[in-house]
Parts: sequence; C-alpha cells; structure tokens
Amino acid sequence: MRATTTGTIQIGVLAKLTGLSIDTIRFYERQRLVQSPRRSDGNFRLFCEADADVLRFVKSAQDLGFSLDEVRELLTLRQDGAKACPKMANLLQLKLASVRTKIASLRLLESELKSAVAKCDVALNGSPALRTQICPVLDDISQKRREGRG
Repeated sequence: MRATTTGTIQIGVLAKLTGLSIDTIRFYERQRLVQSPRRSDGNFRLFCEADADVLRFVKSAQDLGFSLDEVRELLTLRQDGAKACPKMANLLQLKLASVRTKIASLRLLESELKSAVAKCDVALNGSPALRTQICPVLDDISQKRREGRG
C-alpha cells in the first residue's frame, strides 16, 4: 500500500529530486523497485515523496555496489522496519568480500598492464631493428590465447 503524502510529483521533477534519469525511474518501476504510480487524467505518472525516498535509497544501495536483487532484499528489510540485524551484517560481509576479490583482480590486471607498457617502451625506445619486429604485447596475447590462458 502506498504511503499517503500531500502533493504529487511528476517524473521529470522526481528525476531532478533523486538524481536519476527518467529512463532509470521507469526501469526501476518495471523492475518493481518502486510501486507503479497513480496516473493523472492525462495519463501522467504521479509520484509522491515516499517514492522519491525509495528511489534515493535504491540509488544509494546501488552506489554501494548492491545488485538489483540485493536492493530488493534491502528494501524488504527496510519496509519490515529491520533494526540492527544479523541479516544486514551478513549482506555487508558478503559485499565486502566481493569487493576485496575485485580489488585483487584489478591489482593483478594493473600489474599485467604495467608489464605490457614496459615491453612497449623497450620496443619503441630500442634499436631500429626492435621497432620493426612484431609488437611484443600482441605476441604475448597471441601466445596466451594459444595456451588457453586468455
């Protein structure tokens, strides 16, 4: 059931209030993250402040890296008036572990890219004979592909 508030907000104003695009608001509506709004006689969507609050919450949760499925779960916890709870702590621990895994992967990628740039520098700044050879980075990528590592 929709919370009652005074006044109505059309989607363009709602977009400005929440920092979301109109298309994103419509997408969230289709995903049922926000309730389908009432319609005006002219068939305009009429949102309320409670909808703006939900959309801000969704945006904040996504900014923290939560997927839409996870956001749905958070919205349910929020709607149920969850206090400090083990479920939220568990969700945060899982998200933190995921972020740490991504950071480790990005550090490995950074190291590989630095190595590739160094190979390019050697080839470009080396003797004229080195500059006419096949690019060492392209050769490495081809080699990894042949070995099934890429």
